Amino acid sequence: MKSGIFYPAVLLVCALSFSVAAQETATGKGFEITVTVKGLEPDSFCYLANYFGDKQYIIDSVRVNAQGAATYSADTLLHPGIYLFVLHDKTYLEMVVDRDQRFKLNTDRSGFINHMKVEGSEDNRIFYEYLVYINAKAAEMKTLQSRFGALESKPQERDEVRKRMMALNDEVIAFKEQFIRDNPDMLMTNVFKATKEVNMPAEKPLDASGAVDSVALFYQYRERFLEHVDLSDNRLIRTPVLYPKIEQYVKKLTPQIPDSINATADFLIEKAQDSPDIYKFIVWWITNQYETSKIMGMDAVFVHMAKNYYTREKAFWADSTTIYKIQERARILDPILLGKPMRSMVLKDTSGVYRSLHDIKAPWTVLLIWDPDCGHCKTTVPKLKTLYDKAKDQGLEVYAVDNEAELQKWKDFINEHDLNWINVADMDFQNNFRYELDIKTTPQLFLLDAEKKIVAKQIDVFALSGMLEDKLGIPLKMEKPEGHDDEEPSEGEENGSH
Repeated sequence: MKSGIFYPAVLLVCALSFSVAAQETATGKGFEITVTVKGLEPDSFCYLANYFGDKQYIIDSVRVNAQGAATYSADTLLHPGIYLFVLHDKTYLEMVVDRDQRFKLNTDRSGFINHMKVEGSEDNRIFYEYLVYINAKAAEMKTLQSRFGALESKPQERDEVRKRMMALNDEVIAFKEQFIRDNPDMLMTNVFKATKEVNMPAEKPLDASGAVDSVALFYQYRERFLEHVDLSDNRLIRTPVLYPKIEQYVKKLTPQIPDSINATADFLIEKAQDSPDIYKFIVWWITNQYETSKIMGMDAVFVHMAKNYYTREKAFWADSTTIYKIQERARILDPILLGKPMRSMVLKDTSGVYRSLHDIKAPWTVLLIWDPDCGHCKTTVPKLKTLYDKAKDQGLEVYAVDNEAELQKWKDFINEHDLNWINVADMDFQNNFRYELDIKTTPQLFLLDAEKKIVAKQIDVFALSGMLEDKLGIPLKMEKPEGHDDEEPSEGEENGSH
């Protein structure tokens, strides 16, 4: 009994972080929305909610009166968008909140759409006329699809059904196009535009051999993907259509490498400059997606976003503490991004002799941060030793830094496992590598090239063995046992994390 425009939504009852701040109104009238549903239980609670980006937020609740009516009101205006009237069982109906913010909806639980009567809102009257129309067409299409599937042995009849299905689809497209022409300023017009198919050129690009150039075709599609999406219309952020477009453009149509993602982010943010809520959502969403990404190297996107958009002038929604924390996090990550030179490290070995990381003359160096008491280190370090023994004569060195610097435990572990690589420690805790290398858990592995630039980080020995096999050209790759996760860094006092 849902009346979703395009697909059902899952209602998330959670605290608002973006969207419930209402607009002030000079008239003082504010909004008043009354929804009456025949069959609604008196004294039950219903909710007013709205879309924002990829979620839906509760913004008010009200008790249903004896007539099955619920009224929401305030002295301020709601932000324009698609809102939801949510019943106690989480079924819901949708409504347009835009120019008209004092209106009444009256319907029946047996069919929200077909029984809907609208008073005081031209937007919602037109909206529900559309829903009645599209539901009827959807029912007709479902019947045709069923017939089509049953006519496999009758190709002529099947072809007739196919033609009717294509004609029905064309009718719906024509209906929406006429709606767009008739209602150029309506929110639903930009909703319809945002869901239009990409308009591709009739002639497909060809490669030198005369075949269709799939790469050029992809970039044609990508270039046109957002041509109907009006990022200057702030209303779209409170509809269910904008987020899927942004997500697909960023995560499916953009190569997942930091430089490409950063360029896409800049492009989208520039397009949304005049839409404060779309702007802040894009900034927040991209920053959050790639700060928490488990794909190595994506922290470069977070750093780009933090440096370019989390300033007091641009991150107008964030307080000074939040901005400081994000910028500080970026300051830590920036020097240890892939491709950056590893910081200088000069630490004492077990004999008290200073050993420099940058003095190592090897094509490849593994920087290992570990601790003899760390449970995961006890399994990871011996595996790395096995890998080292196979590759040390082919150009691999290991610079292993004890994170805790308990001298006797450290030496005992080294002797027990014959760790014949470079073993060093910060015995006096004078070196700031734990902070500068963002060492929160152990073990941590960095792969460095001959110039000590970071090639890989936060990887396990299995991934490292595959990378070194490719780089050294010798069989090294280890098999990772199914369901075996002992390479994951551990946290807390046991592993000496800081």
